[in-house]
Parts: sequence; structure tokens; C-alpha cells
Amino acid sequence: MGVVSSLTGRTPVAPPPSVEVLVVGAGPTGSAAAIWAARAGLDVLLLDAAVFPRDKTCGDGLTPRAMAEMDRLGLGGWARGHATNTGLRLMGFGREQVIDWPDRAFPTTGSAVRRTVLDDRIRREAITAGATMIDGARVTGIEYDGARVAAAEVTIDGAVHRVACRVLIVADGVRSPVGRMLGRTWHRDTPYGVAARAYIASDRHDDPRISSHLELRDAAGTLLSGYGWIFPLGDGTVNIGAGSLQTAARPARAPMRPLLAHYVDRRREDWELTGEAESFASALLPMGGAVEGVAGANWALVGDAAACVNPLNGEGIDYGLEGARLLVDLLTARGLGADLTRAWPLLLSTHYGPSFALARRLAGLLTLPRFLPAAGPVGMSSQALMTAAVRVMGNLVTEQDTDLVGRTWRAVGRGAERIDRRPLFGASG
Repeated sequence: MGVVSSLTGRTPVAPPPSVEVLVVGAGPTGSAAAIWAARAGLDVLLLDAAVFPRDKTCGDGLTPRAMAEMDRLGLGGWARGHATNTGLRLMGFGREQVIDWPDRAFPTTGSAVRRTVLDDRIRREAITAGATMIDGARVTGIEYDGARVAAAEVTIDGAVHRVACRVLIVADGVRSPVGRMLGRTWHRDTPYGVAARAYIASDRHDDPRISSHLELRDAAGTLLSGYGWIFPLGDGTVNIGAGSLQTAARPARAPMRPLLAHYVDRRREDWELTGEAESFASALLPMGGAVEGVAGANWALVGDAAACVNPLNGEGIDYGLEGARLLVDLLTARGLGADLTRAWPLLLSTHYGPSFALARRLAGLLTLPRFLPAAGPVGMSSQALMTAAVRVMGNLVTEQDTDLVGRTWRAVGRGAERIDRRPLFGASG
């Protein structure tokens, strides 16, 4: 069937009455899930409430871990044709450290592509793989047959359609309206992020390194628990943004728009920024698996909808692409009739539990007023510490890493996971 758009002025469209796999959300996660499912020979319908191309609040960065998944999808070369970065330039507390991406399990380069472009390209790959895609299609209700989802109510151009499915994959982002229909609960007592980004012209748009400022201050000079970033896009512009960590007990006090405007002013000279920042957008980010209700008998949340976001840097594209592949692998291995209620959260916890548990605790420390002023100068003064930090913040530590950093991160992470009072993703057993 291919791609169908519900743009006003075109012939009204209707989705198929039933499919094997219904994927809600056509960002990188949902589109990747549709690609893998379609390549496995399954009948796939991919829906998105927005009309493409559409924007998404994001830093636009693709870490080496994300690039490994793009390579698996056959899109790595395309991404590298937009921008390539070889590592990070970390600044703060009077220091600067330049660190390359490690040469280990993942590619040694990353990329950065505007989400208006990236998301559209991956969803077009899903269509090429055989999925049917309808944009401007909002899921407005769920129909059950006992414990299983029998069908989704889909509203397109004001018309309501019933789409039956054997499996429902929910990849509708951090707010996850469909996840909420299914009972997803977000726990705000753990650290979460608030981030804002904009685009601005820069004579350094093709700089080979991402810039991260770990000493983020507001206009009054107050040190915040967060960081600023600049992702060169290679198209004459950079993505510039700032994010802060907070918890329900320690909410951030700095409004994001003036904070980002101040950060842009501070970076204007060294990044040769010209003109005014445009396309300001902000978002709230559940992080580190701080949700429960991520799966049922025949449905699963994946990517941002399942809070698969790194608590230390807000990165989620890599986990989304990777999680989509893991979920489809689970479905194809066990069959579409398999019960996902426990299997999916346990798989998420196995892959990400120790890393997320430790990262959540470290992020919580960063929200303490006295921690960052004491720890920041110490960390930035050590090349070895910041090299390790890049591996951690870039989601680049794997089970296969046998060096000291890898062994320590996993061991301490497993300890943090064991003492968590609430299991990540609601997993148990």
C-alpha cells in the first residue's frame, strides 16, 4: 500500500481494517520497528498523528551507538553524508578537554541530522521495507479483548476507523498519549530533564566535534544542574541547546527560553554565530526507565515512550533505534501470540537496568546544590575521568567491555539496581 497522507485537499484515506503489527509513532523508534517487522515479513501499519515532515525537540545528535543502528538499517552512509563528528569538546570550570569517540564496539564517528530530515528518511525506509504508513492519523481509543488489545480507534481527517491488530507497538514519544491510555505511569521522584534547543547560523557549522559546556549558568550567574550543547549540522547552521536536571523534590527554577538565549549570547563569539536563533522548542524528558506499565499481553512501549533516555545527557535516539530492533527480535523469536507483559520489561531491564540505575543516581547527585560546584572542577581537571565520562554519557559502555571502566560501571550499576526501591520499567521476577 505504501505511503498515504491525510493532508487536507487530498483524497480521504482509510487504514486497512486489520494488520499483524500496528506501530503508533513514526519517529526513529517507531519507524525502525516498522522496518524490522516489515523485513521479517510481517504486515505492518505505521501511524503518526503529525503530518510529515514534522519537527521534534531534540539535539539532533547521533552518537556512535546510534550510528551502529543506522548502519544496521542501511542508513549510516546517508547520515554521514549530512554531518560527521569524531568526538566531544568538553568545557567548564576553567578547563577544556578534547576527547575522541572510543574505538571499541561502535563506530568511531557520530553524526547530526535535523529531526525534520532524519525522521522523514527513516519512515520512508519503512515504506520501502513494505510497511503501510499514514500520517495525520491519531489513535483516539483502544479496544480490548480480555487482557489483549483487539483494535485501535484511529481518527483521520475527522473520520473514525477501527484497526484490528495482533501486536501493538507504541512509540509515540515522551508524553506517550497512547501509553497513558494503556496505563503507563511516570515516576517523577527520579531525575528527569527539561531541555530547549534552537538553530542558528554559524561559520563553524562543519566543526568535527560536538561542544558540551558542563558549567551551565543563568544570566544571574547561578550554576545549574545541566549542560549546554552545540551540534554542528554541516548545513550552515548548528543546533544549540541547554538542558537541566530536576526531580519533583528539587525542580529547576530557570525558565528555558531566557536560559537558552543567555547561552546563545555566551557562545556567539567563539562559535561565530550570526543572526538570531530560530525554531525554539522545549520538552520534558522522563529518563532512565522511570516508568511502569510498558507492556501488556500483546502491546509494548519502546523508546522515549518507555523512558529509554540517558539520565546524564538526555540522549534517546540510540536506545530507541536499538530497542525497536530488540522488540521485533523478541516478537519474531516467540511469535506474535507471545505474552509481552513480563517479557518486554525484563528484556529492557536486562539490557539497560544497571546502566540506567547508576545513571539515575548520578543524575540525582547533580541536582544537589553543593555537589556540582565541588565535583565539576575535579572532573574537568582529569583527562582520564572525562574520557571515562564520555563513554558513559555517550551510552558507549557494553557488556563486552572488559577494561576497568566497563567492569566498574557494570558492577556499580548492578549494585544500584539491586537497591532501587522501584524496579526500572516496572520489571520484576
